[in-house]
Amino acid sequence: MLGIGTAARLASELRRDVAAARDRDPAACKVAQLEIVATWPGIQALLAHRLAHALHSADVPLLPRLVAFVSRTLTGIEIHPAAQIGKGLFIDHGSGVVIGETAQIGDDVTVYQGVTLGGTGFATGKRHPTIQDNVTIGSGAKLLGPIVVGHGAKIGANSVVITDVPPNSTVVGNPGHPVRIDGRRPEGPDADWIHLPDPIAEAIQGLASRIGALERAVADLSGEQPEPDPEVRPLRTVKGPSPAGG
Repeated sequence: MLGIGTAARLASELRRDVAAARDRDPAACKVAQLEIVATWPGIQALLAHRLAHALHSADVPLLPRLVAFVSRTLTGIEIHPAAQIGKGLFIDHGSGVVIGETAQIGDDVTVYQGVTLGGTGFATGKRHPTIQDNVTIGSGAKLLGPIVVGHGAKIGANSVVITDVPPNSTVVGNPGHPVRIDGRRPEGPDADWIHLPDPIAEAIQGLASRIGALERAVADLSGEQPEPDPEVRPLRTVKGPSPAGG
Protein backbone atom coordinates (compact mmCIF):
# COMPACT_ATOMS: atom_id res chain seq x y z
CA MET A 1 0.00 0.00 0.00
CA LEU A 2 1.00 3.63 -0.52
CA GLY A 3 2.09 5.53 2.56
CA ILE A 4 4.94 7.23 4.36
CA GLY A 5 7.30 4.37 3.51
CA THR A 6 6.59 4.74 -0.20
CA ALA A 7 7.14 8.52 -0.05
CA ALA A 8 10.44 8.04 1.78
CA ARG A 9 11.58 5.49 -0.80
CA LEU A 10 10.66 7.83 -3.66
CA ALA A 11 12.62 10.66 -2.02
CA SER A 12 15.65 8.40 -1.57
CA GLU A 13 15.50 7.23 -5.18
CA LEU A 14 15.16 10.83 -6.39
CA ARG A 15 18.33 11.80 -4.50
CA ARG A 16 20.15 8.85 -6.11
CA ASP A 17 18.88 9.87 -9.56
CA VAL A 18 20.07 13.48 -9.06
CA ALA A 19 23.46 12.22 -7.89
CA ALA A 20 23.70 10.03 -11.00
CA ALA A 21 22.96 13.03 -13.23
CA ARG A 22 25.69 15.03 -11.52
CA ASP A 23 28.21 12.20 -11.84
CA ARG A 24 27.54 11.41 -15.51
CA ASP A 25 26.44 14.69 -17.09
CA PRO A 26 29.17 17.37 -17.28
CA ALA A 27 26.46 20.00 -17.70
CA ALA A 28 25.04 19.13 -14.28
CA CYS A 29 28.20 19.07 -12.17
CA LYS A 30 27.78 22.64 -10.83
CA VAL A 31 24.00 22.88 -11.00
CA ALA A 32 21.86 22.97 -7.85
CA GLN A 33 19.75 19.92 -7.07
CA LEU A 34 16.50 21.87 -7.37
CA GLU A 35 17.44 23.09 -10.84
CA ILE A 36 18.24 19.54 -11.96
CA VAL A 37 14.89 18.29 -10.70
CA ALA A 38 13.07 21.22 -12.35
CA THR A 39 14.77 21.18 -15.75
CA TRP A 40 16.30 17.74 -16.48
CA PRO A 41 13.66 15.71 -18.39
CA GLY A 42 15.32 12.39 -17.53
CA ILE A 43 15.01 13.14 -13.81
CA GLN A 44 11.40 14.23 -14.21
CA ALA A 45 10.51 11.11 -16.21
CA LEU A 46 12.08 8.87 -13.58
CA LEU A 47 10.28 10.65 -10.75
CA ALA A 48 6.97 10.27 -12.58
CA HIS A 49 7.73 6.62 -13.33
CA ARG A 50 8.55 5.78 -9.73
CA LEU A 51 5.22 7.29 -8.68
CA ALA A 52 3.37 5.47 -11.48
CA HIS A 53 5.14 2.20 -10.64
CA ALA A 54 4.17 2.52 -6.96
CA LEU A 55 0.55 3.11 -7.97
CA HIS A 56 0.69 0.19 -10.40
CA SER A 57 2.15 -2.11 -7.74
CA ALA A 58 -0.69 -1.09 -5.42
CA ASP A 59 -3.21 -2.12 -8.12
CA VAL A 60 -4.57 1.42 -8.46
CA PRO A 61 -6.57 1.54 -11.73
CA LEU A 62 -6.10 4.12 -14.51
CA LEU A 63 -3.95 6.57 -12.51
CA PRO A 64 -0.57 4.91 -13.25
CA ARG A 65 -1.15 5.15 -17.00
CA LEU A 66 -2.34 8.74 -16.68
CA VAL A 67 0.86 9.66 -14.83
CA ALA A 68 2.93 7.90 -17.52
CA PHE A 69 0.97 9.66 -20.27
CA VAL A 70 1.49 13.12 -18.77
CA SER A 71 5.19 12.34 -18.24
CA ARG A 72 5.60 11.27 -21.87
CA THR A 73 3.83 14.41 -23.08
CA LEU A 74 6.05 16.70 -21.02
CA THR A 75 9.42 14.94 -21.33
CA GLY A 76 9.29 12.92 -24.56
CA ILE A 77 10.28 9.83 -22.55
CA GLU A 78 7.86 6.89 -22.42
CA ILE A 79 8.20 4.43 -19.53
CA HIS A 80 5.50 1.84 -18.91
CA PRO A 81 4.32 1.92 -15.27
CA ALA A 82 5.08 -1.81 -14.89
CA ALA A 83 8.73 -1.49 -15.99
CA GLN A 84 11.18 -2.30 -13.19
CA ILE A 85 13.96 0.29 -12.82
CA GLY A 86 16.81 0.12 -10.32
CA LYS A 87 18.71 2.86 -8.57
CA GLY A 88 20.84 5.48 -10.25
CA LEU A 89 19.47 5.28 -13.81
CA PHE A 90 20.59 8.33 -15.82
CA ILE A 91 18.66 9.22 -18.98
CA ASP A 92 20.71 11.83 -20.85
CA HIS A 93 18.53 14.28 -22.83
CA GLY A 94 15.99 11.48 -23.18
CA SER A 95 13.93 12.51 -26.22
CA GLY A 96 12.48 9.43 -27.87
CA VAL A 97 13.42 6.96 -25.13
CA VAL A 98 10.90 4.10 -24.85
CA ILE A 99 10.98 1.51 -22.05
CA GLY A 100 8.45 -1.30 -22.38
CA GLU A 101 6.19 -3.01 -19.88
CA THR A 102 8.33 -6.03 -18.95
CA ALA A 103 11.70 -4.26 -19.20
CA GLN A 104 13.99 -4.63 -16.20
CA ILE A 105 16.84 -2.18 -15.58
CA GLY A 106 19.50 -2.65 -12.91
CA ASP A 107 21.48 -0.09 -10.95
CA ASP A 108 23.69 2.70 -12.33
CA VAL A 109 22.62 2.30 -15.96
CA THR A 110 23.14 5.14 -18.47
CA VAL A 111 20.73 5.60 -21.39
CA TYR A 112 21.08 8.21 -24.12
CA GLN A 113 18.38 9.74 -26.30
CA GLY A 114 16.40 7.69 -28.79
CA VAL A 115 16.94 4.35 -27.04
CA THR A 116 14.20 1.72 -27.27
CA LEU A 117 13.81 -1.23 -24.91
CA GLY A 118 11.08 -2.87 -26.95
CA GLY A 119 9.35 -6.13 -27.62
CA THR A 120 9.00 -8.31 -30.67
CA GLY A 121 5.80 -9.85 -31.97
CA PHE A 122 2.54 -10.10 -30.05
CA ALA A 123 3.47 -12.73 -27.47
CA THR A 124 2.51 -12.14 -23.85
CA GLY A 125 4.75 -12.60 -20.84
CA LYS A 126 8.35 -11.43 -20.64
CA ARG A 127 9.00 -9.71 -23.97
CA HIS A 128 11.32 -6.78 -23.21
CA PRO A 129 15.05 -6.63 -22.37
CA THR A 130 16.68 -7.14 -19.01
CA ILE A 131 19.52 -4.66 -18.44
CA GLN A 132 21.94 -5.56 -15.67
CA ASP A 133 24.00 -3.10 -13.60
CA ASN A 134 26.46 -0.50 -14.96
CA VAL A 135 25.35 -0.80 -18.60
CA THR A 136 25.70 2.11 -21.06
CA ILE A 137 23.31 2.29 -24.04
CA GLY A 138 24.25 4.72 -26.84
CA SER A 139 21.97 7.11 -28.71
CA GLY A 140 19.40 5.51 -30.99
CA ALA A 141 20.14 1.92 -29.94
CA LYS A 142 17.26 -0.54 -30.21
CA LEU A 143 17.19 -3.51 -27.83
CA LEU A 144 14.38 -5.85 -28.78
CA GLY A 145 12.90 -8.92 -27.16
CA PRO A 146 13.50 -10.72 -23.83
CA ILE A 147 17.28 -10.49 -24.12
CA VAL A 148 19.75 -10.03 -21.26
CA VAL A 149 22.43 -7.34 -21.41
CA GLY A 150 25.20 -8.37 -19.04
CA HIS A 151 26.78 -6.34 -16.27
CA GLY A 152 29.04 -3.53 -17.49
CA ALA A 153 28.23 -3.94 -21.19
CA LYS A 154 28.29 -1.03 -23.65
CA ILE A 155 25.81 -0.78 -26.54
CA GLY A 156 27.03 1.37 -29.43
CA ALA A 157 24.92 4.19 -30.87
CA ASN A 158 22.26 3.05 -33.38
CA SER A 159 22.96 -0.63 -32.73
CA VAL A 160 20.07 -3.08 -33.06
CA VAL A 161 20.45 -5.80 -30.42
CA ILE A 162 18.29 -8.92 -30.60
CA THR A 163 20.46 -11.48 -28.76
CA ASP A 164 21.97 -11.67 -25.29
CA VAL A 165 25.01 -9.48 -24.62
CA PRO A 166 27.92 -10.90 -22.56
CA PRO A 167 29.03 -8.98 -19.46
CA ASN A 168 31.75 -6.34 -19.95
CA SER A 169 31.48 -6.40 -23.73
CA THR A 170 30.92 -3.68 -26.33
CA VAL A 171 28.27 -4.28 -28.99
CA VAL A 172 27.93 -2.46 -32.32
CA GLY A 173 26.13 -2.95 -35.61
CA ASN A 174 22.81 -4.08 -37.04
CA PRO A 175 22.26 -6.74 -35.92
CA GLY A 176 24.47 -5.96 -32.94
CA HIS A 177 27.33 -8.27 -32.03
CA PRO A 178 30.15 -8.03 -29.48
CA VAL A 179 33.44 -6.53 -30.63
CA ARG A 180 35.08 -6.31 -27.22
CA ILE A 181 34.84 -9.01 -24.60
CA ASP A 182 35.79 -9.26 -20.93
CA GLY A 183 39.56 -9.28 -20.59
CA ARG A 184 40.07 -6.21 -22.76
CA ARG A 185 39.65 -2.84 -21.10
CA PRO A 186 36.09 -1.52 -21.59
CA GLU A 187 35.35 2.19 -21.86
CA GLY A 188 34.06 4.19 -18.92
CA PRO A 189 30.43 5.13 -18.28
CA ASP A 190 30.54 7.57 -21.22
CA ALA A 191 31.71 5.16 -23.90
CA ASP A 192 34.09 6.31 -26.65
CA TRP A 193 31.87 5.59 -29.66
CA ILE A 194 34.41 6.97 -32.16
CA HIS A 195 37.20 4.46 -31.57
CA LEU A 196 35.16 1.26 -31.55
CA PRO A 197 36.44 -1.53 -33.79
CA ASP A 198 34.94 -1.83 -37.28
CA PRO A 199 33.74 -5.47 -37.47
CA ILE A 200 32.75 -5.31 -41.15
CA ALA A 201 36.14 -3.95 -42.19
CA GLU A 202 37.84 -6.58 -40.01
CA ALA A 203 35.86 -9.36 -41.71
CA ILE A 204 36.69 -8.00 -45.18
CA GLN A 205 40.34 -7.68 -44.16
CA GLY A 206 40.34 -11.34 -43.13
CA LEU A 207 38.89 -12.37 -46.47
CA ALA A 208 41.35 -10.17 -48.35
CA SER A 209 44.26 -11.70 -46.45
CA ARG A 210 43.04 -15.19 -47.27
CA ILE A 211 42.60 -14.33 -50.95
CA GLY A 212 46.07 -12.78 -50.99
CA ALA A 213 47.57 -15.97 -49.56
CA LEU A 214 45.80 -18.06 -52.19
CA GLU A 215 46.97 -15.75 -54.99
CA ARG A 216 50.57 -16.01 -53.77
CA ALA A 217 50.32 -19.79 -53.69
CA VAL A 218 48.97 -19.84 -57.27
CA ALA A 219 51.71 -17.41 -58.36
CA ASP A 220 54.39 -19.63 -56.85
CA LEU A 221 53.04 -22.63 -58.75
CA SER A 222 52.73 -20.76 -62.05
CA GLY A 223 55.95 -18.75 -61.73
CA GLU A 224 54.12 -15.43 -62.04
CA GLN A 225 54.59 -12.30 -59.92
CA PRO A 226 51.84 -12.14 -57.21
CA GLU A 227 49.66 -9.06 -56.90
CA PRO A 228 50.04 -6.95 -53.73
CA ASP A 229 47.42 -7.46 -51.05
CA PRO A 230 44.47 -5.06 -51.47
CA GLU A 231 43.97 -2.25 -48.98
CA VAL A 232 40.82 -2.42 -46.88
CA ARG A 233 39.78 0.90 -45.44
CA PRO A 234 37.60 1.05 -42.29
CA LEU A 235 34.01 2.11 -42.90
CA ARG A 236 34.19 4.61 -40.05
CA THR A 237 36.91 6.97 -38.91
CA VAL A 238 39.05 5.99 -35.95
CA LYS A 239 40.82 9.32 -35.73
CA GLY A 240 40.25 12.18 -33.35
CA PRO A 241 39.99 12.58 -29.59
CA SER A 242 37.63 10.47 -27.51
CA PRO A 243 34.38 12.34 -26.87
CA ALA A 244 34.37 10.70 -23.44
CA GLY A 245 37.68 12.35 -22.58
CA GLY A 246 41.14 10.82 -22.34
